[in-house]
Amino acid sequence: MNPADNTPLWAPSPERVASANVTAFRLAAEKRWGVSLPDYDALYAWSVDEPEQFWVSVWDGSEFGGGVTGTRGERVLADGERMPGAKWFPDAQLNFAQNLLRSRDAGDALVFWGEDRVKNRMSHGELYRAVAHFAAALREQGVVAGDRVAAYMPNMPETIVTMLAAASIGAIFTSASPDFGVQGVVDRFGQTEPKVLVACDGYYYGGKTIDVLGKLGEIVGQLPSVKRVVVVPYVHYEHDLADVPHARMYVDFIAPFHFVDDIEFAQLPFDHPLYIMYSSGTTGVPKCIVHCAGGALLQHLKEHRLHCDVKPGDRVFYFTTCGWMMWNWLVSGLAAGATLLLYDGSPFAGDNQIIFDYADAEGMTHFGTSAKFIDACAKFGLEPRRTHRLDTVCAMMSTGSPLVPEGFDYVYRDIKADLQLSSISGGTDIISCFVLGSPVLPVWRGEIQCRGLGMAVDVWDDEGRPVRGEKGELVCSKPFPVMPVGFWNDADGSKYHAAYFERFPNVWCHGDFCEITAHGGLVIYGRSDATLNPGGVRIGTAEIYRQVEKLDEVVESLVIGQDWPPQNPNDVRVVLFVKLRDGFALDDGLVQRIRQTIRDNTTPRHVPAKVLQVADIPRTKSGKIVELAVRNVVHGRPVKNQEALANPEALAHFRDRAELAG
Repeated sequence: MNPADNTPLWAPSPERVASANVTAFRLAAEKRWGVSLPDYDALYAWSVDEPEQFWVSVWDGSEFGGGVTGTRGERVLADGERMPGAKWFPDAQLNFAQNLLRSRDAGDALVFWGEDRVKNRMSHGELYRAVAHFAAALREQGVVAGDRVAAYMPNMPETIVTMLAAASIGAIFTSASPDFGVQGVVDRFGQTEPKVLVACDGYYYGGKTIDVLGKLGEIVGQLPSVKRVVVVPYVHYEHDLADVPHARMYVDFIAPFHFVDDIEFAQLPFDHPLYIMYSSGTTGVPKCIVHCAGGALLQHLKEHRLHCDVKPGDRVFYFTTCGWMMWNWLVSGLAAGATLLLYDGSPFAGDNQIIFDYADAEGMTHFGTSAKFIDACAKFGLEPRRTHRLDTVCAMMSTGSPLVPEGFDYVYRDIKADLQLSSISGGTDIISCFVLGSPVLPVWRGEIQCRGLGMAVDVWDDEGRPVRGEKGELVCSKPFPVMPVGFWNDADGSKYHAAYFERFPNVWCHGDFCEITAHGGLVIYGRSDATLNPGGVRIGTAEIYRQVEKLDEVVESLVIGQDWPPQNPNDVRVVLFVKLRDGFALDDGLVQRIRQTIRDNTTPRHVPAKVLQVADIPRTKSGKIVELAVRNVVHGRPVKNQEALANPEALAHFRDRAELAG
């Protein structure tokens, strides 16, 4: 639709609204709690005003196919005025893995594609038995509740088996993808000290086979806590493990336990640690963020069922590696009764079409990806609506960076006109979302649909006052179940407190620069610590990226504020770096068009003082560009944790640039 018409790009049909899980949930809540909830806005307001009622309803979940398997207990929230410090369901007992392994039938639980090289599937019954075998082997290895089990693995079924086996015991699962280098893995697992490490022998990417056994030997040599390495065969038929200490092949590790048919699920407190996640920043060694089983389960059930409308039998896909929290989010789809469609490798294998091929071949219902993938498809000129059926796809999710309005246009014009497009945002910090989609609300161009149920999300100005129609800080003013337990090796909680609660006492400040729109949706303009401040005016980096990347010549871009003049660190000038398509060079004419496009569509303050061409843009392994790392390079400051980057060599393009001196 024409954005000038002030009409949504998509609106759900009355039939879709009526059949949505969230509609059944809303009507059941009205009856149960004696409240009037005529629409989503009323439901949202109730969920944050009466959080105990709301989260009990999510736990019980009878109105959308069943909630949490476990003992809830009487108390819902203790110390509810404290952030951090609130305790959710303090009397509860549950097991995360048990909630994901409720079915043992012959239907698909997991489908896996490793590019176009490997395809296999695992039924619910096969998954249950595989977890039973692996859990028994872990117990024999001496793994107990609280121990760490690590995976250096692609997004493949054995990774999920490992996680569920660890969780069944109460061990803490932590992971990194095999494209991490030795130091990147040691920086992570060296802090969390796993007892068992599960690793692949290699992986496929872009049609190439990458061996990791050499790296694995080096990694294990620097992890004295590891007592057993389990090697999963993926790219090789024969394996020489002589250089990998404590190593056994997967099949040999589980062989003695093939007679085990049942799983002993440890019943544990709500806040028992489940995952250790790692921050992807480049300002030091990664922070180790500890998430609890009850919080992750309850939040993910809410997001899958109420916000994404996942129903039993749906087939949910998210393009992710095991180094990104979207993997953990995807896996929880099992608790909603979904089949998980797993993929590892380049999303542009098979003439750029492989993910759309996968959607058609496997009846994908929920298509999860990144804003960069959508932008790249547009740049490639792909028109999946012409080349693929996509008849089963009812929802598309995008995260990793803000999805620009033109990205919304592309999806509805060239992918599919009738689907719920959810730009979502949250992060590793909460292993879930603050803002996301709703199947009963319209999609407005360039906007995230809504705030998450049960999440007291607001936008505050610098003085801590709520603002509407203005940009400010994304905050959450009340406790929520999926707040981290804390940081690993942070006994007094000082690092955890400093990360989220220093800016506004007793309030979570997330670090996103955003705005609540007239429709009740949100627009995120970038990270607060990367916002530009020329002449004292705050500018979100996404505002500039949107304009620059409209130009056909520009593949992607990165913008920073450079202290200017150098002796005056209280002011900055805007410097824009662009990566161009092959065959193009940055000449005066293109620089002028870039500046004019920005000026015409934003303000004169957005216009960069310098526009420079680079061969590549550095990004994290989850696809986020790293403005802060580039800013440090430009200012001659060290960049720590370069192992967090997918392409650390790209930083060299920004060093010693003579153009930045004048």
